[in-house]
Amino acid sequence: MKLSEFKFRLPKELIAQEPVEHRDEARLMILNRKTGDIEHRVFKEILDYFDEHDLFVFNDTRVFPARLYGNKEKTGARIEVFLLRELNADNRLWDVLVEPARKIRIGNKLYFGIDESMVAEVIDNTTSCGRTLRFLYDGDHEEFKRNLYALGQTPLPDYIEREPTEEDIVNYQCIFAEKEGAVVAPSAGLHFSRELMKRMEIKGVDSAFITLHSGLGSYRDIDVEDLTKHRMDSEQMDVSEHTVEMFNKAKDSGHRVCAIGASVVRALEETAAMEGRIKPFAGWTNKFIFPPYQITTCTAMVTNFHMPLSVMLMLEATFGGYNNVMNAYRVAVDEKYRFGAYGDAMLII
Repeated sequence: MKLSEFKFRLPKELIAQEPVEHRDEARLMILNRKTGDIEHRVFKEILDYFDEHDLFVFNDTRVFPARLYGNKEKTGARIEVFLLRELNADNRLWDVLVEPARKIRIGNKLYFGIDESMVAEVIDNTTSCGRTLRFLYDGDHEEFKRNLYALGQTPLPDYIEREPTEEDIVNYQCIFAEKEGAVVAPSAGLHFSRELMKRMEIKGVDSAFITLHSGLGSYRDIDVEDLTKHRMDSEQMDVSEHTVEMFNKAKDSGHRVCAIGASVVRALEETAAMEGRIKPFAGWTNKFIFPPYQITTCTAMVTNFHMPLSVMLMLEATFGGYNNVMNAYRVAVDEKYRFGAYGDAMLII
């Protein structure tokens, strides 16, 4: 398929700038991928579609405060630094994006904080806007990370056109987030409250967790019309033996397996084995899923309503069927569903 086939009209006012007051009270569209039928519910009613020993698979990655601002030595120019990943803990090396990139060269020093006590030196240019920074810090690693993160802001997507607040520290994080490493929250998981998780437990719906540290690759613009030529950024992931055991048991016994978010679908498909079963995996993935790829692992998925031309929309269309999903998006616009990470959700069954 072509990039232009995933364009649709999205009024700006439908892009959610704030979350709903209660996580599990966002709207929920139900899309039947066999018939194309659509229902309209509230997210906390999702359990009506699942039975005892069905399995929900979540992404337990934890978002860290990745966006910070520093001043360039001598000129004092304000530079935005977006932390992507830690490359070497001992040497305090980080892979980052800088903006404006044209002002930053190898050897430049950047100063962070009111007292400019955190200092970093540019030691490599990896892309047109990417850099490797070495932070000059004498304390131990844990102290360094605490101080670095204290300078950072919650990395809200650019389509949320406001400064992050203290509330975003909690709101832009799944309640089960545990393993630090993401700069993008797995937005489908944001709808799960402690009350809903408890109701899952009471009903006997099982839970399993994968880890995929979502990076900015899912938000980068695709600049090729031929989707076979697009390359995703690599992201670190882990699927444990315990999760594999729970997943394969559910599949073998004929129970429904629901992936909570596009990142979970990608992780499961990366580990796919014969007949839709999965195997343990620890490493990196750059899997890009778009039609006519055949998803063989999960039998249902929860997803938010995403932006036009986005890789998440392409994955949804792969799972739910292109015509079904694009029609569902047209209905979502007409019914004024909220789009984006803080928006409403869709369950595809």
